[in-house]
Amino acid sequence: MKHVFLAATFALAAQAAAAQQAVTYKTEAAFDDVIFELENAITDAGLVVDWVSHVGEMLERTRQDVGSDKVIFERADVYNFCSAIVSRNVMEADPMNIAFCPYGIFVAKVAGDETHTIVGYRSFPEGAMQEAAALVDGLARKAAGLE
Repeated sequence: MKHVFLAATFALAAQAAAAQQAVTYKTEAAFDDVIFELENAITDAGLVVDWVSHVGEMLERTRQDVGSDKVIFERADVYNFCSAIVSRNVMEADPMNIAFCPYGIFVAKVAGDETHTIVGYRSFPEGAMQEAAALVDGLARKAAGLE
C-alpha cells in the first residue's frame, strides 16, 4: 500500500510540474547586455546573487555524452537569489513555500534565433507567492528593458 501511495504522490507531482508554466519576455538586446541589466536589477533591489547556473554550457558540454547532436542554446544562464523579506512573508503564510526558494531568473539565447534573447522565470501559484512573483517579474522586466 505504501508503494501505491508513493507512486500516486510522484505521479501528481509530475503532473503539477508539467502544468507549471514559465513567464517569458523577449528582447532584441544582446545576451551580455541582458545579463548586465539583470545583475544590476538584482543588486539595485538590495539582493545578492547566490549563484549562477550555466545551463547552456552544461547542455553543450554533455550533448555528445548523452547521444544528442542538437544544440539547444547559444547561451543560457539561471540567476538564483533570495529576498529575506519576501521569503519570510511567503513562508509565514505557508511554510511549504520553501519549495520556491531561491528564486531564479533565466536569460537564454535559443540556438537559431539570432534576433532575440529571452528572459523568464517559473510562474508562482496564487496566494502568498504572488508577492514573490511581483518581485521576480519586476526584475525580469527590467532585464528585458521593459521597465
